[in-house]
Amino acid sequence: MENNFEMGLEALRQKLLLMASHAETAVNQSVQALVQRDHDLALRVKENDRIIDQFEVEIDDLVIQLLTKAPLATNLRLVTVAMKISQNLERVGDEASKIAKRARDLSQEPPVKISIDLPRMAGMALAMLKSSLDAFVNHDPAAARAIIPRDKEVDALNKQTHEILAQHMVANPDAIGRCLNWMVACKSLERIADHAKNVAEEVVYLYEAQDIRHTGNKSQPAPAASA
Repeated sequence: MENNFEMGLEALRQKLLLMASHAETAVNQSVQALVQRDHDLALRVKENDRIIDQFEVEIDDLVIQLLTKAPLATNLRLVTVAMKISQNLERVGDEASKIAKRARDLSQEPPVKISIDLPRMAGMALAMLKSSLDAFVNHDPAAARAIIPRDKEVDALNKQTHEILAQHMVANPDAIGRCLNWMVACKSLERIADHAKNVAEEVVYLYEAQDIRHTGNKSQPAPAASA
């Protein structure tokens, strides 16, 4: 019975990592489609979003099976956290689909003549996501805590990019619609970083049994209770 449960847990971990790989690819391809004005690639990203959705369904089914077999409270936390990680990965896929939609629309209009470093922002958000999943796999809540403040860097870059686009719209009213599409894409990348932070917070909860989502101090574990 215990061996079957452990096998189920390993299958769950592997399915999560495969789902994460698909989500990362979707984000990279959506940004590539946007920057390179690749209409066909944008359409493929939107079509492939159903694969990520299917992963969430399969993981939910596996979680329900494991919940009936979990012998320990720690096992329960692991299974429920895995489901929450899956939900965040599905939303990362949704954000990639939103970016792809903007890429599709923008590829059919004249380019916006402005320098916007979306690949850098995507790289920052995806690095957070990868590190969060590494912390999950490596049982490393300290690494997860270190990821959380990095979300503010992505927020700052998103704000800076919005300011640049807003200035361009003032100077070029004919570009307002296209700039708004870029803003939506930037916001999606900022949301992907939020989901990476969510995963990191779930990792802390899993390995420290502390819910830090709405607490002020997220970088340090709480002091141990006195005897």
